[in-house]
Amino acid sequence: MRVLIYGASGMVGQGVLRECMKAKDVETVTVIVRSPLPECHTRLNQVVTDDLISPLAGLNAAGKWDACFFCLGVSASGLSEEEYSRITFKLTLDVASDLVRLDPDITFIYVSGAGTDSSEAGKSMWARVKGKTENSLLRLGFTSAQMFRPAVIWPLDDIRSKTTVYRIFYTILSPFFPALKRLFPNSIITTEEMGKAMLNAVRYGYGKSVLGKEDICLLAKK
Repeated sequence: MRVLIYGASGMVGQGVLRECMKAKDVETVTVIVRSPLPECHTRLNQVVTDDLISPLAGLNAAGKWDACFFCLGVSASGLSEEEYSRITFKLTLDVASDLVRLDPDITFIYVSGAGTDSSEAGKSMWARVKGKTENSLLRLGFTSAQMFRPAVIWPLDDIRSKTTVYRIFYTILSPFFPALKRLFPNSIITTEEMGKAMLNAVRYGYGKSVLGKEDICLLAKK
């Protein structure tokens, strides 16, 4: 399996990258990043660039990857709908549009979130924008495109969120994580489970294009 990852420096992306590096059937991983990652591995190819779209044509994307894990995202806190849409919707669709043109057979997996509004008409700004992004991705023409909607994502293996308030939240609740995981096994998904589920979606496929937290947990155990 050959994998392309966007957002590998974020919490989810770090988890997915770690699982890719552990997986024996992952031949190569290409990450498109703005700053170099500390990881060094013979199977890891880092493309460092401020332009996240232009590298695709130069890397001869046609037939190069089996899957793209799009984990790139920002918090909507403090952003206008226009600002949030520019990153969440426009950048995502620009990258995906280039990918589908170069190789429609690639499996495209987008990390969305629980509560995403598929109607695009709800009161929550972030949910509307995520819903618009999901709907647009599903219409692009990928042979396989899946929208992952996790609820709470818990970082393992010293992975840290880039958002300060989330880091504080995880630090405070970390002693209670085992108990919370037992009480809410499907609502709290670890970075390890996310990585395993995304890889299994490529390995085995899944019967849904929009995957909720229960679907993600089921895939992670496959």
